[in-house]
Amino acid sequence: MQIKDKYNLARWAIEQAVKSGAQQAKVSIYTNKSSNVSVRDEKIDTLQQANRNSLSISLYVDNKYSNHSTNRLNNKPDLSRFIAEAVTGTRYLSEDEFRTLPDPELYFKGAGIDLQTYDNEFDSFDPQKKIEYAFALEKEVLGSDERIISVTGNFYDNQRELVMVCSNGFEGDRKNTNFGLSASVSVKSGEARPQSYWSESSIFHKQLICSDIGTKALKRALEKLGQKKIKSARMPMIVENRVLANSGAPLLSPFMSALNGRSIQQKDSFLIDKIGEKIASDLLTIIDDPFIVSGRASKYFDEEGLACVKRNIIKAGILENYQIDTYYGKKLHMEPTSGSLTNLVISSGSRSLDEMLKSLESGILVTDFNGGNSNSATGDFSYGIEGFLIEKGVPVQAISEMNITGNLKNLWMNFLAAGNDVYENSSWRIPSLMFDNVDFSGT
Repeated sequence: MQIKDKYNLARWAIEQAVKSGAQQAKVSIYTNKSSNVSVRDEKIDTLQQANRNSLSISLYVDNKYSNHSTNRLNNKPDLSRFIAEAVTGTRYLSEDEFRTLPDPELYFKGAGIDLQTYDNEFDSFDPQKKIEYAFALEKEVLGSDERIISVTGNFYDNQRELVMVCSNGFEGDRKNTNFGLSASVSVKSGEARPQSYWSESSIFHKQLICSDIGTKALKRALEKLGQKKIKSARMPMIVENRVLANSGAPLLSPFMSALNGRSIQQKDSFLIDKIGEKIASDLLTIIDDPFIVSGRASKYFDEEGLACVKRNIIKAGILENYQIDTYYGKKLHMEPTSGSLTNLVISSGSRSLDEMLKSLESGILVTDFNGGNSNSATGDFSYGIEGFLIEKGVPVQAISEMNITGNLKNLWMNFLAAGNDVYENSSWRIPSLMFDNVDFSGT
């Protein structure tokens, strides 16, 4: 289905919803193409390909709201019936006066530079090449060390396209591609069987880094040999950039979740009523930047059609903005800022990770998190970690089965420094970060 056909279908669906009695409606049509190849033991372990089209319609009927999805895009009689039944069903729901489409003045109006988030050669990429990529990752290290137990090489790609139409005037579309390679290696020494990985990704196939991925995964796995607990202590902590760059990662993710309108309105946040107040070290600045060229989450409008804006979330430790969508904006009597993040950027420093490590007399480098939780209402947290004990700037012991505990408010007040090693394979563009006075629980 061509993009013009999707627009026509979305407009038609809006008309059907209004004819059936909806006062407002929003239609989103999604296309998602993806493939995944993984190899292990010199054989193909996984070979998957998917091509999905779906239509989602949000209905606003007599101050009542519902959302419905279907993949029946090619049968208009069925789709018309689906929409009419959805409108009828919505009338049985409870009223919610705050449920409306956004103010049209806040919609994206359709101007801006090319954000370069799409590879036009996606559909012409040779499927056989994907398999060769995965095998090459395994071959890179297989048999290179007698301690290797297994090596897994993986290639994946995906293409996402969205067309959105709202009954009060918004129309917009965007599309994204992503290519990725990863290797996972497990090794053995005695009873220990540590495992680690390395990955690279890119919006454009021709920019994808393809070498040394397996080698780096093996190196990281071997570095874990001899892991053990050390004595409990309060020490400085450096967290590796790639550990924080995952949007679901501990420490930063619950901190950002506490800024969400839903959490604020439901009193499930430790950052309620903190706009304009100091909530972190003066050294911390966090920006939501939707306009980074080839940024992984770069876009001109959000999931409601609101025009994206580059904003300071935290500037020099001062909280400047919550993440507020239209619904929670009305409930909280606040202007919407968008209920979702784009490219989350923490301002980087001048030192490399090695230089930061050398500055430690005694501390811990965290290279992974293993379970744990955070209380969104209080900010209290406890997470399992693994990494290395640093003495006089040098890693002296691999560690595991230890926990860090504390409170997110205190943790970010004790933020000491950011490295210059911004991780660019994620929408969270985070450098390695250093914190002071962190409680580590061990033996």
